[in-house]
Amino acid sequence: MTSAESEPFNTDELDIVSFLRQQHEQIRALFSEVERSSGRARGDAFDRLRRLLAVHETAEEQLVHPRARSALGNGDQVVEARLAEEHQAKQVLAELEKLDTHSADFADMFARFRQDVLAHAEAEERDEFPGLNRQLDAEQLVRMRRAAELAEQVAPTRPHPGVESAGANLLAGPFASMLDRIRDRLGGSGFN
Repeated sequence: MTSAESEPFNTDELDIVSFLRQQHEQIRALFSEVERSSGRARGDAFDRLRRLLAVHETAEEQLVHPRARSALGNGDQVVEARLAEEHQAKQVLAELEKLDTHSADFADMFARFRQDVLAHAEAEERDEFPGLNRQLDAEQLVRMRRAAELAEQVAPTRPHPGVESAGANLLAGPFASMLDRIRDRLGGSGFN
């Protein structure tokens, strides 16, 4: 027996479901922060929300949805609904990025976007997460969380509508991530 096999598995480590639920709470808090802030603080809060949503969805698309597809009896149906919601959210988030965060257009679109994203998170928590908890053991769930953290470290930081599958993320993700991180460092929306 190797030393890794002789060491007991630490079940106190955060699993993928708890990790994603915590991120959902962070997303809810950032939505509130964007809505109640003004000036530069609103733009900064929106940037943090955009980044968290982008890396969060990438991890779900690469790890959670493929696993849910096979673990749930109705996995294809559940995952296809989540992917459609994610595609729509990426489209709206890309549009929101183009707007002045203090405009009425931003406020109206952002309010609808918030409702849709929070409904999406609730659907994941209701339709995907319990099935993952039932079908996977604690060690698998913790390994998925570790993999999600790694995926998020190299994930795009901006929305890329049309890149919702694990395969699309693996093909387009590294290049998109590189460009996004350059844009983030330059502090702009593009290379105009």
